[in-house]
Amino acid sequence: MSSPVVTRFAPSPTGFLHIGGARTALFNWLYARGRGGKFLLRIEDTDRARSTPEATQAILAGLTWLGLDWDGEPVSQFDRADRHAEVAHQMLASGDAYKCFSTQDEIEAFRESARAEGRSTLFHSPWRDASPDTHPDAPFAIRVKAPLDGETLIDDQVQGQVRIRNNQLDDMIVLRSDGSPTYMLAVVVDDHDMGVTHVIRGDDHLNNAARQMLVYRAMGWDVPIWAHIPLIHGPDGKKLSKRHGALGVEEYQQMGYPAAAMRNYLARLGWSHGNDEFFTDAQAREWFDISGIGKSPARLDFKKLDHLTAQHTSVADDAALLHELEAYLAATQAPALTDAQRAGLLRAMPLVKDKAKGFAQMLEKAHFILTQRPIAPDEKAAAALDDVSRSILKELTPRLQTARWDREILEGVVTEVAQAHGLGLGKLAQPLRAALAGRTNSPSVFDMMIILDRDETLARLQDAVT
Repeated sequence: MSSPVVTRFAPSPTGFLHIGGARTALFNWLYARGRGGKFLLRIEDTDRARSTPEATQAILAGLTWLGLDWDGEPVSQFDRADRHAEVAHQMLASGDAYKCFSTQDEIEAFRESARAEGRSTLFHSPWRDASPDTHPDAPFAIRVKAPLDGETLIDDQVQGQVRIRNNQLDDMIVLRSDGSPTYMLAVVVDDHDMGVTHVIRGDDHLNNAARQMLVYRAMGWDVPIWAHIPLIHGPDGKKLSKRHGALGVEEYQQMGYPAAAMRNYLARLGWSHGNDEFFTDAQAREWFDISGIGKSPARLDFKKLDHLTAQHTSVADDAALLHELEAYLAATQAPALTDAQRAGLLRAMPLVKDKAKGFAQMLEKAHFILTQRPIAPDEKAAAALDDVSRSILKELTPRLQTARWDREILEGVVTEVAQAHGLGLGKLAQPLRAALAGRTNSPSVFDMMIILDRDETLARLQDAVT
């Protein structure tokens, strides 16, 4: 296409940002950003009974956390109701739509009769070809005229060519009898007015495309390029639901996954670039193309997400990772870091981020730098600090006071003391770990000693042996 690429994400603000919606937003974002185009955001808030400001804020917060920036201000579909009604009346004036005076009771009676007789329940309005002279002075809906025969072809970039028999399409309502526009009309008008060139959305909207094309054709507008992507299923192959785990994007933030890992993982849910599993944002923007999206539903796999998370945390910028970790603490309503803890954690970041499967694991590894003296050992650590171990640590302390604070030197000193007592390094490392971290499971004792520095290390050892 000669015109710049314009994509959009159009969620309904009736709840949290679903993980499937987040992937749809990501695909639209990647496609636009990789081609120098625009990624727009539209809040489809026409359902006033279910739409809430809180849900809108949750969607914006979810997109912001994922790092999916949009161009311009979010568009409210509800605020454009007058424009939608204007288009409905234009179609009415051109003869591509008509006034329907059938009431809900009449339509339901028709359908009940059709079901009883085994006929199609597709409603055919008796007002389609009625003369205006016969129109009553009563409320009416506006219906667009669907073709009565032939086929509608949806040329979809993911699903291929999809043919819908026109006798399966009803004359859909575009403007209700109370003057409010329907979703099916609003979507088309908004996409056209916003200049959307590519509609990338879930394949549960595939049948909607055939009906929405009625409006495009009636108005003489260019039909966008369709790309209907398969939905996300659970590990068992069934439609994603609460039984499979987290559904909302905010839950993944609260579980401690970094945004970069989520972007990588979501991109791989239904899209592929060769055999590449781990990639950067820049690579994703460069590689992403609709042709790489498969037709089969993707399956949620937390093991793969954990694996990608470990890879992303390992290579992430330390300061950026610390910033996101603090956002994780806020999201989980955990206490904020003190200035001292923040400084210590930044020093320890190369150690604690390595292969960490999320922020919860990073904080666990960083316990030694975040805790304060006097350190309260857990049950296993207390058991490791028996009388024999404490006497050896008491002997080790003055040796460390005079040693050069270098990892190799420190390891040599501790090894010598262990061997003098007929012990392997591992046997002395356990009580040493308990003294420094208050736990028997921690990073390497020598890494901790370097990060804690001489004074803090010696102070913790002194506490443990007295």
